[in-house]
Formats: sequence, C-alpha cells, structure tokens
Amino acid sequence: MQKRKGIINVAVIAHVDAGKSTLVDAFLSQSGVFRENQEVVDCVMDSNDIERERGITIYSKNCAISYNGTKINIVDTPGHSDFSSEVERVIKTVDTAILLVDSSEGPMPQTRFVLKKSLEMGIKPILFINKIDKKDQRAEEVVDMVLDLFIELDATDEQLDFPIIFGVAKEGIAKRAMEDESTDLSPLFETIINHVQEYPDLDEEPLQMQISALGYDEYIGRLGVGRIYKGKVKQGQTVAVHKRDGSIERGKIAKLFTYEGLSQNACDEAVSGDIAVISGISTISIGETIGNSEDTLEPMEMIKIEEPTLSMNFLVNDSPLCGKSGKFITTRHIKDRLEKELEVNVGLKVDPLETTDGYKVSGRGELHLSILLENMRREGYEVSVSKPQVLMHHEDGVLMEPVERVIASVPDEHSGTVISKLNLRKGMMEAMGTEEGYTKMEFVVPTRGLLGYRSEFINDTRGEGTLVRSFERFEPHKGEIPHRINGVLISQENGTTMAYSLYNLSDRATMTVSPATEVYEGMIIGINSRKEDMTVNPCKNKKLTNTRASGSDDAIKLATPRTFTLEEALEFIADDELVEVTPDSIRLRKKVLNESDRVKYNKKRNVQ
Repeated sequence: MQKRKGIINVAVIAHVDAGKSTLVDAFLSQSGVFRENQEVVDCVMDSNDIERERGITIYSKNCAISYNGTKINIVDTPGHSDFSSEVERVIKTVDTAILLVDSSEGPMPQTRFVLKKSLEMGIKPILFINKIDKKDQRAEEVVDMVLDLFIELDATDEQLDFPIIFGVAKEGIAKRAMEDESTDLSPLFETIINHVQEYPDLDEEPLQMQISALGYDEYIGRLGVGRIYKGKVKQGQTVAVHKRDGSIERGKIAKLFTYEGLSQNACDEAVSGDIAVISGISTISIGETIGNSEDTLEPMEMIKIEEPTLSMNFLVNDSPLCGKSGKFITTRHIKDRLEKELEVNVGLKVDPLETTDGYKVSGRGELHLSILLENMRREGYEVSVSKPQVLMHHEDGVLMEPVERVIASVPDEHSGTVISKLNLRKGMMEAMGTEEGYTKMEFVVPTRGLLGYRSEFINDTRGEGTLVRSFERFEPHKGEIPHRINGVLISQENGTTMAYSLYNLSDRATMTVSPATEVYEGMIIGINSRKEDMTVNPCKNKKLTNTRASGSDDAIKLATPRTFTLEEALEFIADDELVEVTPDSIRLRKKVLNESDRVKYNKKRNVQ
C-alpha cells in the first residue's frame, strides 16, 4: 500500500507590496511546477485583470508544491484591510503562516492586522525579512520591531520563539543569516518542514470538513473550498451539511478537486489535512461543516464574517447618455450581477432601496466596493453610484463608528499641513518620528474623516507622501466633520463642450472635461475655486463678426483637465451628487439634473 503523503498548509501574510505574490512565484518555480519551456508571468497567482494592473491581491488563492515527499499547500492572502475577511478565513485552514516584512519599511498597519488574527488562532508564524538587497535595508532593526509587535499583540512564549529567515523573494533566495551564501529557497522549505508538524493521519475518523472560501464555475456552479480536518471526502458521496442557522441539510458531492501546482485536479478522494474543492451543493456557504451523516456530524465553530463598514447606493443610470456604451443598464441586470457577486463575495451585503430603482451595497471599504464597480464596468454594466456612507451602530445606547489606524510618511516640510488636516478630521496622533527628511506619523482617524482625503493628501504632499490605513475598531461617534470646501461647475444644457467656453470658465475653476466632450444638463464639468456651486454653459462658442482685431483669434491654450479614477470620483462627490460609471467613462453629476428641480430638492434637504 502506498504511504500517505504528509501535508502542511501554509499562509503567506503581509502588508500590501511586501512581496507575498512574488514569494509564491518563487516557491512554484523552484518546486518544478512549471515545464522548462513554459512561459511564466510575474505574480502568477494574481489571475484577475485588476489584481495585475494594481499589483494587489484581492482574492486569496491556493496552490500546492511537493518538497521531499511532503505536500505543502500554499495560500496567498490579500494584504489590503478591505479584504480582511478573506485573510481571517484562510488563517483558520493553515498550520503556519509566513509573515513577510519589508527590510526597510518594517511592520505596517496591515501587518499588524494579519499578525493579530494569526496569533489569536494559535498560529506559530515564521518571519521572512524580504528585500534585504535594498540600499536602505535595516533587517536587524526590523526583526526587533517585529518582536516588539509580537509582545504588544500578547503572543505566547511559543509564538515569540519564531524562526527568522532573510531573503529576496524576487530572486528566490532565502538565508538563515544575512551573511549566508544561499542561492535558493531551501532554507525556507526546510524551516517549514522542521518548524511545523505534518497534519496527523485522521483518515479513519468520521468526516469533518469546513468551508472557508467560495468559488463559482459557469459549468458546475458554486464551489466550496475548505480543509478536511478529519476523515476522507469521496466524489459522489452523500453528506450532511451543518448550516449557519443550525439546521442540517443533505447534499451530494458531484465533483472533487485538490491542488497540484497552480491547477485544481479532479480526484476520487481527498484525505485529512488537505484543502479540497467540492461542487454539487448549491447552497454551501462560509463556515459550514460537512460530515458523513447527521449522526456523526461534529459542527465546527462558525467562522465569523466581519460586518461591512461602508455602503453605497447602486442606482439605474438615468442620464441622457445612458446606454451609449453599456449593454446592461436595467435594474434587473444590476440585481442579477449583484446576486452573482454574493455567491463568492461574503464580505458584501445587498439590500433593495425602497424609494428608487437601485440597491444599497455594503462592503468592507472603498477599495472593496470600487473593485466590484470596476469589474462591472468592464463587463458592460452602466450604473450611477452615490457617495459612500460609513455604517454606524449603537452599543448600549451609544452611537459607535469605525476608526482606522493611519500611517502617513511625508516630506518634513509638508508634515504641518497633514497634521492640521487630520486634526480637523477628528484624527488623534499616537506617534511621530523623523528620518532622512521624512516625517512618519501614526494617527487613529474616523473612517468618515478619511473619505475624500486621499486626493487632498496627494496634493498637499506634492505626490511625495504615502498614506496607509487599516480598520482598527469601533469608537463612540466623534461629532461633525467638515467635508469638501469647493463647489462645482454644473452644465446648464446638453451639447458638446467648446474650447472658447472652457477657457473663459477656467479663470475661476479647475476643469474636469476637455473640449469636444459630450455633456448634459446637471453634469459636473469643473471644480469651483469658491465654495458655491455655479451653473454655466460650457457649449457656447465665440460669435463671429465681420471685423477681426489682430491677435484676437490666437489659438486658445487650455490647462490639462483634472481626470478622476473611480476611487477618486467616489471620494470627491458630495451627498447630492452621483458618479456615473460606464464601460468607457466616469462622469460626475448632480442627483437632480434640472436646475429648477435641483433648487427645490436642496431647499427640501436643508429643511429636513
């Protein structure tokens, strides 16, 4: 009989940009997953277009390698706090975590977040100090900083005795000490195998498998991804599922897959300790336990799914330019797409709006929701979106709101501006230090205060500052926070913009459209230098006369208009404005397009 292969599950956890996906690439290439003639792309695990463009991991993913007869399942997790619900679920399915920290940056807010979750679940991490080839590396100092962080997060004595590996993920090098001559990842592979015990053989016990992630396949439907804690899973097997509400449902496993390299391979049987993918149970959800039968089913503790902190209204696009570039524009289209998203995106909540055609979509942050919008527009959807609203709740009669930990690193000369802006936004400074012309500050700021701040921060620091934020906790409501101080220029008619009009308007405003752009009544075309909104005509051309003065017909030189990315547009708009998202453009507009109707709407709002 063939000897059972040992199994170890490893998560790679870190801050955005620390090199998680790069390290996984190196794991895969050094374990012989790729054929010699196979073309390999960087960050091979980031398969989604948006993940590739932005260089971030959004969805946790699995792959598997073999090393000296042991199967190592590797999970690449997101570093961004908006996708923290992904990280928490993943950590539950692994035996250890490789904590990746940049050798010059040191631990960042998200590092703190993912490490805290790992320590709470009893994981004993391996520390990997990455990018030791940087000129400004300070690896030894960073190790001390990480140790302080472990102590601060109440790590046990066992957890504090963590192995340390130094390396350069990009070159696939790991070393036990800085001066070692290692040229590959062998020291890291050996550390994993020596530091972590293989999962015990519990194949003969009654089945216990918990679902930690969901997938969707056009052909076979909903997929459940999870670890088999006890027993074996077989294709075609009839199982009992312990649901979130406590009920038990029967189901049949239609198809069964395990991971080998990057691919999911169909198999007849999966054993205890392994991560398996099942299909055939259309109602399966996160945290649910699968067993052989109702009698032997031992439900595991439900996985807590973090509550959303931010919501937006997704409305039917009712602008005059509706349907010009999108294929899906009705409420039914939007409803079907959001329901499809709920199949796999458990951090999301969707509720129909009572007053208008649309849905209130709640998520973990601006990035979480804007990624969904970006995917929708690429798929041909048109939708109008309201300003993000922070979700609050009451605890013992006290109104509580989410606050975030913010680390800002800015050139010394801009630090005063950033401090005063964050103070206005009810931020509390907790730490400050200067190094080589840069000031590093740590604040705790209400999420409400950070809406719309990123673009202001970039302007205030001339693009040289970095701002990193991550959800910290809920605190009592902080009171009124000032919002955007500039009014906007609103088009008073439908038509095409003229350079002559835009040139005359640009004296008192920053334009957001260029000449020959199609506009409509109620569309925002510029940012006023004053706080009032102004309704203007951007389509008016110069009247031609019989006599022409010399010099009066010189070519008009216009400044480059300010363009908005989707996130910037969502941050910029006020409560009475919307972002019109279509496959080929992002437009800003007023909720009420007609000027006289808008006056009545604003009066009514102010009375309320």
